[in-house]
Amino acid sequence: MQNLNYPVNFVFNIGTLANDFTATDASGREVAYVRQKMFKLKEDILIYSDQSRSRVEYRIKADRWIDFSAVYSMFDDHGYEFGKIVRKGWASIWKASYEIIDQHEQSQYRINEENPWVKVVDSILGDIPVIGFLTGYLFNPAYLLTNNRGEVLIKLKKIPSFFGRRFEIEQLGAINSDDEPRIILGLMMMLLLERRRG
Repeated sequence: MQNLNYPVNFVFNIGTLANDFTATDASGREVAYVRQKMFKLKEDILIYSDQSRSRVEYRIKADRWIDFSAVYSMFDDHGYEFGKIVRKGWASIWKASYEIIDQHEQSQYRINEENPWVKVVDSILGDIPVIGFLTGYLFNPAYLLTNNRGEVLIKLKKIPSFFGRRFEIEQLGAINSDDEPRIILGLMMMLLLERRRG
């Protein structure tokens, strides 16, 4: 997942038992198929090259059972750990906040929710019959990825859709190609966690 053609789109499947989605680039080329097994106490996410699931390219594993402040390590197809994403505990209760750490255990990027009120209203109205079906079109959270200088490089936003199943990654700044897999995997993991929260 390097030198991607942005925007990159994530589309969640709603007819499967797993929490899974397909990632495609601007040309429509499938760049990944992400599968999270349901009912696992310890997260183990498989990222395949495509929906055929013939080749695992990456893996994301939690360091503990489902937990408020678990660390999610990223591994390539040879089992080499090249980064982590960490949910910023109490800071994420109101506004989603994550940190991407490189292979040298250095903080490299931050992901923050752009406007936490969108998720609050979406969550409240989503439980009301009939109106709940429309919230996927009305309330669409967005997340910003920044570097250590505070420059916004990526925006991940929910696209209006039923069941909140479509998301788009827009590139806003220059990204080091060596960091791109770590960034994309971090966004994938963050999205899986945030969708589960509501």
